[in-house]
Amino acid sequence: MKIYVGNLPYSVTDDDLRETFTGYGEVAEVSLITDRFSGQSKGFGFVDMPNNSEADQAIKALNGSQMKGRAVKVNQAQPKSDRGRRRSRF
Repeated sequence: MKIYVGNLPYSVTDDDLRETFTGYGEVAEVSLITDRFSGQSKGFGFVDMPNNSEADQAIKALNGSQMKGRAVKVNQAQPKSDRGRRRSRF
């Protein structure tokens, strides 16, 4: 299950997220989303956990919990929607 983790402090690293979620089960992948130009975290990321029951436990336990002084939002990630093509203004 892919899990969305939002409202993260900008100082959180992939290792911090992996360590937090490993307490609830196996973590397959962690990816923090960063700004492509500055490289700074955008304050959210995704965690992949192969076992759905472990993922559900992690979501219930961590949603609203404090991470480095901020209440994080944790839920099942929604699939990307088809946003369609952008129209050019030129």
